[in-house]
Amino acid sequence: MSTQAESNGADHPIEVVLVTGMSGAGRTTVANVLEDMDWYVVDNLPPQMMRPLVELVARADGALPKIAIVTDSKGRAKYTELEDTISDFVDQGLSLRILYLDAADEVLVRRFESTRRPHPLQGEGTLLEGIEGERSALESLKRRADIIIDTSELNVHQLSSQVRKRFSTGDTPLLRLTIMSFGFKYGLPKDADHIADVRFLPNPYWIPHLRGHNGLDSDVADFVVGQNGAEEFIERYTATLETVSQGYLHEGRGYAMIGIGCTGGKHRSVAISERIAKSLTAQTGIPVTVRHRDLGRE
Repeated sequence: MSTQAESNGADHPIEVVLVTGMSGAGRTTVANVLEDMDWYVVDNLPPQMMRPLVELVARADGALPKIAIVTDSKGRAKYTELEDTISDFVDQGLSLRILYLDAADEVLVRRFESTRRPHPLQGEGTLLEGIEGERSALESLKRRADIIIDTSELNVHQLSSQVRKRFSTGDTPLLRLTIMSFGFKYGLPKDADHIADVRFLPNPYWIPHLRGHNGLDSDVADFVVGQNGAEEFIERYTATLETVSQGYLHEGRGYAMIGIGCTGGKHRSVAISERIAKSLTAQTGIPVTVRHRDLGRE
């Protein structure tokens, strides 16, 4: 039922995805993934507020082209109203997709029992009765869904990976990497996922005509990369990061930070970080951001 059109005649099309489905099937996980992918995510929005939200975003002149609306269970009446709103979207020619999350009853029971929380529709009844009531209320909405994901056999990382693959576009990277140069004498980066130490290379600090320059200068970079073992390290560490990146993609991880350190974070780590970033992007196509934490700190 998905359509592609421009909202209210605006120059910028607005894409809307409605995330719904069974409670406990993974709506929060999906919302987090979409938010990481630069979607504007609104949780628990009443159906009557959907159109005003889209109209408001339309006035942003393309600044927020992708909206994800996450709905939860508040009763059959709410879903009747929601279906009317969906029909209104379609009638207006707006781009709308419905992502429906499902899971087997026994899986949902197990998940609710592990969190020790009641089902939203349980009331005075049993947990299973609440699940069955919700499934009945959502039956017609499920039939209208563009995408149905059964999360019964999926863990959080597998669900995240599926969502990223389904909603990624050519300009939406599945993984973002940051390579940060740093100086060990200023401490390790607290948020680094991997740390590499390039202090095994000769330090340009002890070369008088290089001391006042840094790893962004060609003379320093050529000196560092020209040392024995430098090119081999760059090649092998880039290959390692390729393998690690593929693992992150498989696990649905959206961001990682690699720290590359030398003594002061001025010469060796800067030059090596720049080279590894270029090599990694060329070989994998993964966008890499380079930051030099301690450059200019001395």
